[in-house]
Amino acid sequence: MTGAPPDEILAFLGEPTPAAWVGAARQALPVLAVDHANCEKKAAATAMSLMNRYPGRYRLVQSMSRLAREELRHFEQVTRLMRQADIPWRTVSASRYAAGLREQVAKDEPDRLVDLLVAGAFIEARSCERFALLAPHVPPPFDDFYRGLLASERRHFVHYLELARDYAAGDGGVDRRIERFRRLENRLITDPDTEIRFHSGPPD
Repeated sequence: MTGAPPDEILAFLGEPTPAAWVGAARQALPVLAVDHANCEKKAAATAMSLMNRYPGRYRLVQSMSRLAREELRHFEQVTRLMRQADIPWRTVSASRYAAGLREQVAKDEPDRLVDLLVAGAFIEARSCERFALLAPHVPPPFDDFYRGLLASERRHFVHYLELARDYAAGDGGVDRRIERFRRLENRLITDPDTEIRFHSGPPD
């Protein structure tokens, strides 16, 4: 998969990334590379946390095990590219994006599991969109690396969304939850931020 993100990703997100974010991000590769590496570690940790919290959910455990391994492989790849490009590791604060989504997650089961999966679907979908937007504006080999990530980000999005729908079966409210998360997610990526990050809003 190369080029623009798939239509299903754009339709699910609802709101595209602001052009101002793309303009700022294309000038901030060193910071974004570190933030990207941190995001891959956190994505693997999230998958493993779900495995530990819900060990009796066979499909979930199998899917998250594969996802965690892939996220750690992406971490290895991005840190290797950073070394090749002489991008030093530094401390980079997290954006408010993931924490903002988690604030929407229900406290009680089974709603909590479904909300965590819906939040995961949005994170993977937005990542897919932003890799596609950045790929034409970053130097080799980051350009091909970002394009190569589109298929895996889409696959992760699909896994999270399918699991959310499966575990909400009979509830009838999963679409309402998706819409609630969509409104929040859209605010998080369109409201201005003081620092550029992979999932931040446009610069203030």
